[in-house]
Amino acid sequence: MRIHREGTNILILLFAVLIAINVPVWLFMPPPVIPAACTAFSALTYGFVFNFFRCPRRTYRGQRENHVASSVDGKVVAIEPTDESEYIKGKAMMLSVFMSPLNVHANWFPADGTVEYIRHHKGRFLSAYLPKASTENERSTIGIICENGQRITVRQIAGAMARRIVTYARKGQRADIDDHLGFIKFGSRVDIYLPLDAEILVKIGDRTVGGVTPIAKLKTQPRE
Repeated sequence: MRIHREGTNILILLFAVLIAINVPVWLFMPPPVIPAACTAFSALTYGFVFNFFRCPRRTYRGQRENHVASSVDGKVVAIEPTDESEYIKGKAMMLSVFMSPLNVHANWFPADGTVEYIRHHKGRFLSAYLPKASTENERSTIGIICENGQRITVRQIAGAMARRIVTYARKGQRADIDDHLGFIKFGSRVDIYLPLDAEILVKIGDRTVGGVTPIAKLKTQPRE
């Protein structure tokens, strides 16, 4: 287990702030109730933030050819056909995974291939559970052409608590399931748009692990 680079400065600053609060409390407040309560609250706060920025080392051990893995840890909240007009430019199967503040918030590439499209959109900060969050919230869209020639879209979506989306993917970059695509700070959601004929391997309510859980199998493309 390691700490994600997005959390290093935050954890150092938070530690300094909590020390600055606790030292005068222990020096000047009557012991033991108030100082002990302050220290306990500080420890819980630091533990929560530390847990949020944890970044486990993972290696995908499933079948790679024609397979798509979950980009994030969380719960599957939607599987439905929809229009994806930004990269796929047509009908697609949308699979949405919601991340609570307790989940790992690193984002992995869902498939091996090449990044063809990147675009960040400013927007609102509605609850990530809402269907319109996919098109109205702050978000970042990543288009990937898989090794079998099919295209999939990954959309990082901010939520009511998530105020910063970080995208590491760059156009022309090699996409690898074992690598990080980005990071979203605090509760949020990731939508993956797949070809309509993809075989979905999860159902609504299932828990996924980013870079580990297979979520779909793409149809084998005929060789030319």
